[in-house]
Formats: sequence, C-alpha cells, structure tokens
Amino acid sequence: MRVSRRGAPRRAPRQSPAPSETARILVGDCVAAMAALPPASVDLVFADPPYNLQLQGDLKRPDDSRVDAVDDDWDKFESFAAYDDFTRAWLLACRRLMKPSATLWVIGSYHNIFRVGAILQDLGFWILNDVVWRKTNPMPNFRGRRFTNAHETMIWAAREPGGKGYTFNYEALKAGNEDVQARSDWTLPLCTGEERLKGADGKKLHPTQKPEALLARVILASSRPGDLVLDPFSGTGTTGAAAKRLGRRFIGIERDAAYAAAAEARIAVVDPLPEATLAPFMTAREAPRVPFAALVERGLIAPGTRLVDAKRRHKALVRADGAVALANGPGSSMVGSIHRVGAAAQGLEACNGWTFWHVETGSSLMPIDALRAKVRAQLETAGS
Repeated sequence: MRVSRRGAPRRAPRQSPAPSETARILVGDCVAAMAALPPASVDLVFADPPYNLQLQGDLKRPDDSRVDAVDDDWDKFESFAAYDDFTRAWLLACRRLMKPSATLWVIGSYHNIFRVGAILQDLGFWILNDVVWRKTNPMPNFRGRRFTNAHETMIWAAREPGGKGYTFNYEALKAGNEDVQARSDWTLPLCTGEERLKGADGKKLHPTQKPEALLARVILASSRPGDLVLDPFSGTGTTGAAAKRLGRRFIGIERDAAYAAAAEARIAVVDPLPEATLAPFMTAREAPRVPFAALVERGLIAPGTRLVDAKRRHKALVRADGAVALANGPGSSMVGSIHRVGAAAQGLEACNGWTFWHVETGSSLMPIDALRAKVRAQLETAGS
C-alpha cells in the first residue's frame, strides 16, 4: 500500500517551542495545529483520541439514575468511515512530526482501538506492544448484559518499520519492578479524588481524564529527560503535567478552550522533580568501556595484588600490564584476561571476570566491578 504523506499547507506558519519554554497548549484542531509545527521534532507522542462510543440513548443505573457517560459532540462521528478518515488524518500529522527514532502511544477501548491499530499498520507504523491498562475500580456494567469493561488498551508503535533506535528504558523499568521484567498488563486505578479536575458546579470537568500515574509510566518507559512529548488530544493536560514533572518538554493540542485553559492552569503549578531523580539509568552497553588495566593504571589495584573468588577457592595474581596469572589449581601457569583466567579456574568456557574476581578489604571481599564503577563515575564527572 502506498501512503500519501501530507505536509503543512504553504500558508501555515511554522511554530517552534521557545528554548526556555517547557510546556504549552495550542488551541485548535489537532491536524491543522500539527501542520504548523516543524517536521521530525517530536520524541514521543501520546494520543487519547475520541473513542467513538456509539452510545444509543442515556445510560442508566438500576435505580434509574442517569450515568454521566461520554456523550459530548467531540466523540460523535456519523459513520465508521468518517472515524477512519479522522484517524488517518491525525496519525499522518503525528508521523510527520515524529523523529525517525520516536514512538507513539494511542489509548482506546474495544469501540475504536482495533480500527486504530489497523490504520497504524496501513500507514507504516511498527507496533511494538499492546499494553492493557487494568482498572482497579472500573465502572460496573449497569445493564448486566455484558462483562464489566475493566480495561483499556494502549498500542505502542515505532515510527519506522522494524522499530530500531527508539527509546525503551528497559533496565530502569526492571530495576523499579524488583529486578523482574516489566509486563504489558498494568494495574492502576481510574482518576478519582483530588486528582480529578472539577468545574464550578463541582462535577468532573472532563469525562475521560486519565490518571497521571498511567502517563508517568508511559513517559518514563519511552522517553528521556529533555525530550519533546506531544499530545494531540490534550484534554485537561494530564500528559503535560506528567511530562513537566518528569523533566520533559511538552506540546498539547486541544480544540476546547475550556479544557485548554484548565490544562494550562494545571501545568503551570507543576514543579519538575529534582534532576538527580530523573537522570537516565545507564545500561551496561551505554556505560564507558573500562579495561581492567585502567584500574591498575589509576592505582585502584596495585600490581602483585591477589584476586580471589567469592568463596576464596581460586586465586590470581595481578600483573603490571593489566593481565592476571592464575595462582592455583589446574593451569596455574596461565596468564590472560580476568575473564579467560576466571573461566580456566572453574573449568568453564566463559566467565564474567568483573563479578567473579574480588579483592580483600580487611575482613571482607569487594568485587572488582565496584572499582570499575568508580572509574566510570570519574569519567562521567570529567565529561560533564
């Protein structure tokens, strides 16, 4: 399928975020507003489009009271074809703004998410995950004719086929999940209580305000501090509030002036978290390469030091050139890297010498990897 890519109209003014500006809301139609923004400028998109709920009449509780459901005009489309045309238009506008390494999240329910997913693929996006948001406090099914609709689905997609070069903070998510891989089913409550924005009448200002915890997880998973986050359906500014708090820049688009004003007021009072709490989690691949010889050269380990394993069964002698010599056991005359000598000591084909070998520190042992961490910290400080 050949996809036509629509750029900005010639007369549309180009808009760029001011260098000191961290968050702003544009009021207007999302497709027109995006056409005025520079291409390939956005790092992450989160979209919460109309769900096209197709409600037929009022929804009532068993006591005949009316449920405050989504019946606003912005959620109504005359046909599925009209909804599909709308979806293609805003997705194409997003795709033009996304950097090649950017990703997009779109949330929906069974009413629309399958149509959105098919169009995403038609337009060349590469789906990475579908994430289920399981609500701890869902609205019950009042009519008792269906299962309680207790979840919504988010599609996470890369801009480019094959999905390479995008941000996924895997190690940080795993560390925060007690060293277990983060899963694609997220259990979080609906937006309630003080977080829910209310109008002058005391009623909820927006019918589908998302919990900030949901957006925080999205942003922490797939962006870095300083990245530009776009929300083309900004509503009351949940994405912008989470983005600002987490040290990201933000552009929101909202066609309802009342929602936009509420979002601006909400975001204005958000204080970003301290930089130290937002620093990217450095992975082993991203960390500066530090050879074992660097520890010797910097005086952290002296030539002649004896290395031992955690149970003190194997020993190795540190040489001045950064190699080590096996000091006991089979092949005790062997000289080589900390990895090869560690493997030979155990009779294995491979070994991570950084975690296998230790140095004596009084009555305890310290893995030489802790010394490597010191060198890396010195390198980071020198480079900052």
